[in-house]
Amino acid sequence: MSEFVTLEVDGGVGTIRLDRPPMNALNVALQEEIRAAAHEATSRADVRAVVIYGGPKVFAAGADIKEMATMSYTDMVERSTGLSSAFTAVAKIPKPVVAAVTGYALGGGCELSLCADYRVAGESAKLGQPEILLGIIPGAGGTQRLSRLIGPSKAKDLVFTGRFVGAEVALRIGLVDQVVADERVYDAARGWAATFAEGPAYALRAAKEAIDAGLSVDLETGLQIERQQFAALFATEDRTEGMRSFVENGPGKAQFKGR
Repeated sequence: MSEFVTLEVDGGVGTIRLDRPPMNALNVALQEEIRAAAHEATSRADVRAVVIYGGPKVFAAGADIKEMATMSYTDMVERSTGLSSAFTAVAKIPKPVVAAVTGYALGGGCELSLCADYRVAGESAKLGQPEILLGIIPGAGGTQRLSRLIGPSKAKDLVFTGRFVGAEVALRIGLVDQVVADERVYDAARGWAATFAEGPAYALRAAKEAIDAGLSVDLETGLQIERQQFAALFATEDRTEGMRSFVENGPGKAQFKGR
């Protein structure tokens, strides 16, 4: 049984819910439960899209500093791989993933939000990478995913200063994609995810894999990845249905089966 993380599924949308009061501090146990929830969301056919949610008050305020403060260099050599790979498990969920960001998303919390494909933030949300204030740097994607998302200059500003930014600044620099009233964050995020609950699952998976893989290679290699994913979809039932429906009924009316 998970102590801090649950996966709840409704209408094709799986919600990975963090629940470690008061601030969802990301201790080792929580990290490992995030990994397990990500793997479950990946494997379950009834999960077609995923919301990552920390609750109405806070997304995740960062690592458990009390736990981390006692670790030696050799301890962190061992642990850092597990931390990074737990978050990578979220990034590699082959389905649309949205982070519903309320309150603080700092340090590891911000890094967890970066693993999503889309981020919805509440008006009072605060995001940042304050690790430099502890004499360290981000260790779960904050120097890598952040710079790829908002560009190196803006990423360096956040990482070098450790400052927090509000939701409107985060929206302006591309750190979040949508800002809504605090009480609407989960509903807005779930609404985005629900858009894909009856979509062509393998086409969505191929699109995500092509974009993510293409970001780390040159253009020519990226185009080859895209070509292969594109051609492979002609083996799916959804491609057959999508094209049949388009010819007979026009666009946007296909009834996909996720096969």
